Amino acid sequence: MHILLAASAFNSLTQRVHAELRERGHSVAVELALPGTRLADAVARHRPDLVLAPMLKTAIPPEVFTAHTCLVVHPGPVGDRGPSSLDWAVGDGATRWAVTVLQAEAEMDAGDVWASVECPLPPVAKSDAYRGEIADAALAAVVLAVDRFASGTYTPRPQYTGRARPPMRQEHRRIDWQRDTTDTVVRTLRAADSRPGVLDELLGGRWYLHGGHPEDGLRGRPGELLATRTGAICRATADGAVWIPELRAVRVPGQPAPVKLPATLALGGLLPALPELPAPTRAAADAGRRTWSDISYREEGAAGFLSFSFPGGAMGTDHCRRLLAAYREACTRPTSVLVLGGGRDFFSNGIHLGVIEAAPDPAAESWANIHAMNDLVEAVLTTTDRLVVAAVGGNAAAGGAMLALAADEVWCRSGAVLNPHYRLMGLHGSEYWTYTLPRRTGSAAARRLTAEALPVGAEAARRLGLVDRTIECTPQAFADETARLAVRLANWPATHSRIAGKKARRDVDEQLRPLAAYREAELARMAEAFDDPAAPYHALRRAFVRKQPPEATPDHLACRVPGRRVPAAPRRADVTAPAEQNRADGTAGC
Repeated sequence: MHILLAASAFNSLTQRVHAELRERGHSVAVELALPGTRLADAVARHRPDLVLAPMLKTAIPPEVFTAHTCLVVHPGPVGDRGPSSLDWAVGDGATRWAVTVLQAEAEMDAGDVWASVECPLPPVAKSDAYRGEIADAALAAVVLAVDRFASGTYTPRPQYTGRARPPMRQEHRRIDWQRDTTDTVVRTLRAADSRPGVLDELLGGRWYLHGGHPEDGLRGRPGELLATRTGAICRATADGAVWIPELRAVRVPGQPAPVKLPATLALGGLLPALPELPAPTRAAADAGRRTWSDISYREEGAAGFLSFSFPGGAMGTDHCRRLLAAYREACTRPTSVLVLGGGRDFFSNGIHLGVIEAAPDPAAESWANIHAMNDLVEAVLTTTDRLVVAAVGGNAAAGGAMLALAADEVWCRSGAVLNPHYRLMGLHGSEYWTYTLPRRTGSAAARRLTAEALPVGAEAARRLGLVDRTIECTPQAFADETARLAVRLANWPATHSRIAGKKARRDVDEQLRPLAAYREAELARMAEAFDDPAAPYHALRRAFVRKQPPEATPDHLACRVPGRRVPAAPRRADVTAPAEQNRADGTAGC
């Protein structure tokens, strides 16, 4: 079938649906529901067999849903209605939820049901659950609904009852620091992550708070700032404290939309003198203390596990340098296998476009950030005394995808999506991709992947050679499953012979062309984009981090189907918009 995805943004769920439906042999096109565009005109151009809305914030017009079968993905169980379904579920502390695919009609979320799939809802941030358990359930429901539609024999079930809940607004998200417990504050923050955040007053200003992690070991006057840790601030609650990694300033009328930033960077000179607390020790973690750190290390037998989790997967200069220091420290340990990653959400999306945009000199910060990212990737590539495994539990893009490819093996959760390209941000790319990508996929496939700039599902990535092993499990089980496999790999007799051969293979590759040559050539192209104020990179970065919608659906998302004439949509911009990792729930990275 030819399926048209109608979406408000090419976000993580839309990308996953796009990749999976293509894997199943369907032709898939995308049209973004943008201001000033008419969905009816887009549908008329594409003449699809089916219209599917994985993430659509606006109603499908009657002239579309009366002429075509239009299926809407709703992140809630049958009968649940409203645009803030998942926000309410996370805020209420629900432990199970569902995703329903229903037919569009005049009343929002009230149409006949084509499929509904239940899922667990662990105590994580809304955006994390959305990319994890909710996305898994959504994909299962979409595949079932599409198969039922294709059969031509299925009759969808009507909804006889329903509960329409209002949009969750800031008055519903307000935190009472004097009375609210840590658990209440964390749930409130998680229900707003990463959009829209929780509007609050702090140090005489108004800020949106993003992200929340409980802290058991610190106490203070409720609402007081207690400490900092690697860019996050710790704030006292009625019975404990919470770590808040990111802040976003309130928009000033007539000014560009503010960028979400690490909390200490956002506050700048407003931040009082506070103790900078080191990351918790393994003893504290083993004792069950609730605290937060974005980098941690542990061992199990001969396997080491270096985990990291940065908001939205974006890695600024400081993130890269701290992770490199932790990596080097991990390489001093007597292990034969080192697992990099293993978390349930984003692996990495590369350099931190938000921090770059907010820097006094974005070109200089871009240069510093890409060098720091390259240093990290180089360290992985030149590790020859153990096997390195990249454990990709969540999505990875651009330089983050190339970081994974630097490892000896890439293990990917079946629900992850890879975007191994840079083109849509106007960049040639670095992180030694011109060495690692062709080495895995071959030159022709590498050229196609970077030129097409389309998302790749985990199973397709395995067939292409991007991934060595796919792991079929829930997001919550990925860390344990990875640990089990890593320990087995460390104990496998052939592992030591593989390690013995690593240095010889690296020496051969170095003789053919030194890593420094790849880096120099890539960075020369990057410098052209960074140093030229008129280069598309700067406009694309600015639009991405400030959430400016594109003027039209990017050309690379339009699928040309043989036998169908699909005229190009009128364009109103000279710059192609980026394929968003998740405009609704992610932080800018590249």
